Amino acid sequence: MNQTANWILGIDTSNYKTSVAVVDSEKKILCDLRKLLRVKQGERGLRQSDALFQHLENLPPLLEEALSDGRNRDIRAVCTSDRPRPVEGSYMPVFKAGIGFGQAVAAALQVPHYMFSHQEGHIEAIRAYSQFAEKEAFLCYHLSGGTCELLKVEPGSLTKIGGSKDLSMGQVLDRVGVKMGFSFPAGESLDHMAVSAESASQDLKKIPADGLWFNLSGIETQCGRKLEELRKNETGQESLVRELFDKFVKILIEITEKAADETGLDSVMFAGGVSSSRYVRRRLEQYFERSSIEIAFGRPELSQDNAVGTALLGGRRIWR
Repeated sequence: MNQTANWILGIDTSNYKTSVAVVDSEKKILCDLRKLLRVKQGERGLRQSDALFQHLENLPPLLEEALSDGRNRDIRAVCTSDRPRPVEGSYMPVFKAGIGFGQAVAAALQVPHYMFSHQEGHIEAIRAYSQFAEKEAFLCYHLSGGTCELLKVEPGSLTKIGGSKDLSMGQVLDRVGVKMGFSFPAGESLDHMAVSAESASQDLKKIPADGLWFNLSGIETQCGRKLEELRKNETGQESLVRELFDKFVKILIEITEKAADETGLDSVMFAGGVSSSRYVRRRLEQYFERSSIEIAFGRPELSQDNAVGTALLGGRRIWR
């Protein structure tokens, strides 16, 4: 191995995407490969056993490409996501695929193997390229298909202080989108609808807050009932989707302002696939540009599931 190399290989095997990435000591992304797992039309997800099998199929060709062109000679560490969140008892079988391949590659290259949670990887993928890169403490939303949490980020710790008590925002979007005939995952398709809609409907009730917490099952039920009424009315569907996104934005604004007041932290970062929504980002940026609260979004492609953040976390250990 070239001892002067400073490249890190990252592997992430989430619920719906296999990801492999290589980054260097300047945080330059040398390779970012992803393959979406297959979900049958009309279904709203995958069993863990099915997802695990697809990861085992996807990883060999992705790793072969990532380590081609001599990159294997310059890898100083291999890093994998090993669990959903950095808390005791957090576990999902899908991460076993990445762990196994990560250990094998690290052993073959005779380099260290590090493991981090999927959530930590999501946050680092955004933080590393944002104005919060050197910030010690801030608030962070992790908004994805399986997570809807408000976190207090401090050196060496993530503390959940708010978010949804039931469904995630990504789950609501996927369930509504599948009912409308879109393929799973449906968030990106609904985001396009929200952006292009001429107006929002007035059919949905406000998402009620309980301190820094809220529930989303109610608004998902409301959307389902309204879609039954609209059936093939595409204009009405667009307006409903836009209102759904508006309701998400309003609860995020309300919770953000409460959290900033309660914690004294006025820096808030957004990570996870839902934060890649053009509509949500635009509305939040418009609102908070008049506020003392500073918000940060990342590059949309790095808000979605990826292995870049996992690799960067390993780089922090190697390069510090």
